[in-house]
Amino acid sequence: MTSRAITRGVAAGAATTLTVGALTLLGGGVAGAAPASITWNDGNSRFTRTISNTTPAVGDTVTVTTKFDRTSWVDEFIYNVKDRHPSCLTYVPGSAKMGGSPTNTDEVNADEGNGTGYVRSSWGVTSWVVQNRPGFHASPEYSADYKVGPNCPRGTALTTGMDYGGSLGSGNYGTKGPTISIGKTSTTTTLAPVTGARVGVPSTLTATVTGGAVGDTVEFRDAATTIGTATLDAAGTATLAWTPTVRGGHTLTARFPDTAFATASQSAPITVQVAEQNVTSAIALAPVSGAQVGRASTIIATVTPTAAGGTVELRDGATPLATLPVTADGKVSYQWVPAAAGTHTLTATFSGRDGVTGSTTTGQVSVSEAPASTTDSTTTLNPVGGTTVGKATTVTAKVNPANAGGTVTFKDGGTVIGTGQVGPDGTASTAWTPATAGQRTITAEYSGKDTVNSSSDQESVIVAPSGGTGGTDGGDGSLGSLLGGFGS
Repeated sequence: MTSRAITRGVAAGAATTLTVGALTLLGGGVAGAAPASITWNDGNSRFTRTISNTTPAVGDTVTVTTKFDRTSWVDEFIYNVKDRHPSCLTYVPGSAKMGGSPTNTDEVNADEGNGTGYVRSSWGVTSWVVQNRPGFHASPEYSADYKVGPNCPRGTALTTGMDYGGSLGSGNYGTKGPTISIGKTSTTTTLAPVTGARVGVPSTLTATVTGGAVGDTVEFRDAATTIGTATLDAAGTATLAWTPTVRGGHTLTARFPDTAFATASQSAPITVQVAEQNVTSAIALAPVSGAQVGRASTIIATVTPTAAGGTVELRDGATPLATLPVTADGKVSYQWVPAAAGTHTLTATFSGRDGVTGSTTTGQVSVSEAPASTTDSTTTLNPVGGTTVGKATTVTAKVNPANAGGTVTFKDGGTVIGTGQVGPDGTASTAWTPATAGQRTITAEYSGKDTVNSSSDQESVIVAPSGGTGGTDGGDGSLGSLLGGFGS
């Protein structure tokens, strides 16, 4: 009997018994840890295959075990076992065992090209015997572990089985079972809050999905109306530009539809308040006539609709002149002293304000040469000390010659902080309330008048935090006077 060489198949009429663990439905895709076993006879050989979990999730590890028994007294030696599994399951290296001992002879084929792979182990011809006679009983078990991959089909019965070779012949049971059914991945979807939404202005909607895959679709809705769709990126987020057309409250949701690999989910609704559409602004430059090198000319820009708010930046070509706050009448005014004759392109750019868009305009100004007979002026800034955030400070400049007239424009960096008329004694001043602490550069620009040329002066000022005492970078230049305003 031991010398016969036959090929076993599933014999006609061979008995098969299936034992299924709780919550298992083979091929049905029902989730839950559900072990299952199948037992069948082929001649006098009996085989029991057990899978530790027939409804695993992606990333789970399952153990497949085959037990060999005999129903007659004739012994059989097992030479090799080939455990067959779906190719989307990955064999855990070194996990194959026979009788609880590592086999160390594993031949692994991840995919035979038909959606299945196998692990084959072999050993000495007398290493493992199957016996069933008085005083002698042996039922060796072969086992291997597999990890479930993300590319496994969901809700589909995936075939397992095994082949083996032994002293009484070989058996081919590659589709015998039990089957494995991978449940769909559960997902969650969240929708990020949206602020600053306005009619006619795009707002970005951002949904985050856990359990989805790159390229999966997310649907965005405003109540029952679909706004649009977007696809998930590698971080699991999808974004959509939404341009609302109606002001008021909008109830938005993001929905991840059911896919072949993942279950559907929907975000909690968020309420977005949409403001009225921005008003389009316009800005105009008043004509500038009689501009002359070294002489002040007044630049006036007017923003419509008129109201306070926002700033206007003035430029002479590419050169910044000043950034000024828009007053309640929608205007800004600046004393401009051209440095070169010829045609100048002035640009006025409105920053916009809440509910009003920005705008820009340009104007051409012809600047003539300075008169042949002129008088140079000097402008001197008085030291600015004791400057503190939130505290008003008077900034004063002295112009020589004293009776020149004209105006002095005071700047904090490029921002105009005030304009003062030059008095009979040659002084001009403005009030300045610093908003932030730190070092500032204060500039006084004298406009010039008639035949008196323009001039300027500047100094560095240390602004102390609220409650401190500021100083300047002038005077005796001592480090103590520069930093004393910040306290110890």
